[in-house]
Amino acid sequence: MPKNKTYTLGNLANKLSLSLEGDPDAVVSGIATLASADASQLSFYHNSKFFYDLKNTTACAVIVPPDAASQCPVNKLITDNPYLAYARVSHWFAAGGDEAPGIHATAVVHESVTLGNGVRIGANVVIGEGTILGDECTIGPNSQIGPNCRLGNGTVIHANVTLYADVTVGQQGVIHAGSVIGSDGFGYARDGEKSVKIAQLGGVRLGDDVEVGACSTIDRGALEDTIIGDGVKIDNQVQIAHNVKVGEHTVICGCSAIAGSSTIGKNCIIAGAVGIINHVTIADGVTVTAMSLVNKSITTKGVYSSGTGLSEAALWKKNIVHFRQLDDLAGRLKALEKHLKDS
Repeated sequence: MPKNKTYTLGNLANKLSLSLEGDPDAVVSGIATLASADASQLSFYHNSKFFYDLKNTTACAVIVPPDAASQCPVNKLITDNPYLAYARVSHWFAAGGDEAPGIHATAVVHESVTLGNGVRIGANVVIGEGTILGDECTIGPNSQIGPNCRLGNGTVIHANVTLYADVTVGQQGVIHAGSVIGSDGFGYARDGEKSVKIAQLGGVRLGDDVEVGACSTIDRGALEDTIIGDGVKIDNQVQIAHNVKVGEHTVICGCSAIAGSSTIGKNCIIAGAVGIINHVTIADGVTVTAMSLVNKSITTKGVYSSGTGLSEAALWKKNIVHFRQLDDLAGRLKALEKHLKDS
């Protein structure tokens, strides 16, 4: 955490529109947990299981909800949503983003590329013909931006990212290391003996404020574009296939895979290792819990799960045996019900 970034509590309160109880001239130079924070650091409290740490913290100040303020022994910044306030202030102490604008000597930038003001282009970057970079874009080392891409103002491409041709990233986008955007969708036709590749002629469009985690892949569309809406957050190692549409502010957690031409609504949560088959539609506001398989469309907002929960191995094996007998048991029950009805 950078040591040269300091703020007074009065300044923090004003910037975050929080109520301050304590010394407005007290200075913080970092953020830490309640248990580890010292007199120069800010912390936050949002979960009752950390109540002991709150009562014993030595932080300079704590972001707390109103009902816990009286239990906080140090300066306090009061809000109904401490975790959100912490999320916002965390960026003020984050490392990076201070590099001077410019193009590294080893970068290869096509003469037709349009560069906005304050652009940063790192070592060994390659940028293809006709691409446009908005103001304050950052392209990390060894990244490759293909022809005819569009990057909005303030977008950050970290190291070793590949954007194929015809990829659009909106303003304030973040693409983390190792991700690939715009690779071919997995489309083939069978001729009876072998698979014949279908050319993927679409592109990929990411909206504003989209973040893509490390080593994730978003495939280009077959004919139309793959579309990721504004504010979508995609975790590490996520696969999004061709022609998928993801609605605004949806969150997709690590190791999930979404098959082609599926549509996910707005404000959904797709938890870790979820599988979504092709051509399904998921309504707005749906949560799919971890390791679930979505094999049909979901038309109503709610929380959905599939699979079995963890149990001891011996018990799980016994239950699997019973599970295999369910069809036979159902048939026998139906026959018994018919017999009782007829007798």
